[in-house]
Formats: sequence, C-alpha cells, structure tokens
Amino acid sequence: MSTTSTARQAGGPGPDTSPDGHDARGGRLHRIFRSPLGWMLTGMVGVGLVSGLTATGPGPVPALGAVAAVVVYSLVIRRVAGYSTPEIARRGAGREALLGGAIGLGFVLVSVSLITAFGGYSFSWAGDGFMAVVWSAVMVQIGAAVTEELMFRGLALQALEQLWGSRAAIVITGLFFGIVHLGAPGANAWSALSIALEAGVMLGAAFLWRRNIWFVAGLHFAWNTTEQLFGIPVSGHTSEGLFTVDVHGSAVLTGGGFGLEAALVSVVIGVLLAVRMFALARRGGRLLPRRSARHTQAG
Repeated sequence: MSTTSTARQAGGPGPDTSPDGHDARGGRLHRIFRSPLGWMLTGMVGVGLVSGLTATGPGPVPALGAVAAVVVYSLVIRRVAGYSTPEIARRGAGREALLGGAIGLGFVLVSVSLITAFGGYSFSWAGDGFMAVVWSAVMVQIGAAVTEELMFRGLALQALEQLWGSRAAIVITGLFFGIVHLGAPGANAWSALSIALEAGVMLGAAFLWRRNIWFVAGLHFAWNTTEQLFGIPVSGHTSEGLFTVDVHGSAVLTGGGFGLEAALVSVVIGVLLAVRMFALARRGGRLLPRRSARHTQAG
C-alpha cells in the first residue's frame, strides 16, 4: 500500500481546473466547496445528519444509517472534493475490519484484565436475554463506529493533513475528539484528555497506518461493543450488557463513572499502540508533510 495510491494529498490544479489555475466550472462558491475545509464541512454535516437521524433508532436502523453515511461520504468525496475513495473500497474491507477488530478487542481485554487484577472491577452475569443484548449492542455500535470514523478520520483528518500535514492533523483531530466527548455523562478535563490520547490520537494513527476506514471502524466497533457487553460505561454512556460491573477504588484506576476510557491503564496502552502505529505509518511512507504535492488523482 503506497502513499501515492492511498494518501489524499494537496497540491496543484485538479481535474476541473484550467492550465492557468482558474476553475473551469467557474464560481467562487465552487472553489470554496472544493477546498479541503469546504468538502470537510459538507461531508461532516451530511454524515452527522444521517447519524443524528439513525443512531438511536430501533433494531437495525443504526447499522442501516452507517450504510447511508458511507453513501453520503462517497458522494461528497467524489462529487464535491473530486477525489477517488480507496479508503472505503470494498475489496479487502472484511480483512481490514477483522484486523482492526482484533486490535480493538485485544485493547479492551488487556485493559479490563489489568484493572480487574488490581481490584478495580468485578463482574456478575446480568441474566438478560443473550441474543437480544448482543444484537442491540452490535447494531448500535456499527452505526457509531462507522459514522464517527467517516467524520473524524475520513473527512477531518484527511482534509486537515492537506493543509498542515499528517502530524498536525492527528493532533488537531485528536484534541477535537476529546472536546466533543466533554458533553458525555461524567465527563471532565481528565476524561477529555484521555479520549483525545487513547482514542483520538490512536485511531488517527491507525488510519494513517492502514489508510482504510474499515480498519479503524473495526477497531472502534470491537472496542465499544466489548466494553458495552462487559457492562462498562462507554464514554460515560451506560447501556444494557451481558454483565454488570462493580467498580472499586480510585477513578484513576477504573475510570469511575465515565468508564474504561478514563482509566490510566487504558490511556497508557492506547498511547503505546498509537506510537507503534504512527511509526509503522511513517516507515511505510504514508505520512504527508505540510502542503505536500498531490499525487492521488480524482476518480
């Protein structure tokens, strides 16, 4: 997977630009929408609207919303931005999602195991219907994982790295990811910083490494779903799980009412994963410097 075939890069005239650099289809408005911030905001409004309408729907509605969000994303990137979309290609999507899912599952299992070993968590079977709980969790978390990754990594990170490079983009999107979670139940400055580091930065590094939405969505999905099924609050939100969790001791160890994301153990593991994936991205030549010349052509 080379940089030239996967990284969306900034630079010279696009397919609808005349040789002298003027927009061949005309109009200042068109140039605004074709700019990185223009198509980023357009896409985030579109995907965000789909998410808002479907995220809390019954049954398969959140998962169907994820499908609709992918369609909106593809239309914005192809028609508004004028780029191809290798990051959401169907070929290899299952493999990437499974690989990301394995990392997300491992992240949660290791974090929970360590916190439990230190006496922070104890679990008991909830006794509710197994299939109904799993089905609900899977549907909701598919919707959340796909729509959030399309907005934060597919749109925001790729647009900002065109302007300021991959390193600045991962920092900005990571901080923003933490800030938007300040509205969650039980959130505070520490939980926002935790989310920014272990989720915002780690998921950003994961995308830069693989340049694939299905990989980061798989990681995000497995993380949230496993956490919910354990009965642990997911970023402050408590949903029905297969277990109930009793929390003991310091919130620094357990994350308190906000959940696993605010636990120090999880933050450390998340940062270590982020550093490793960022190093792999750099080694693979997948990072964009500031104002890098664009190689990927629209399609």
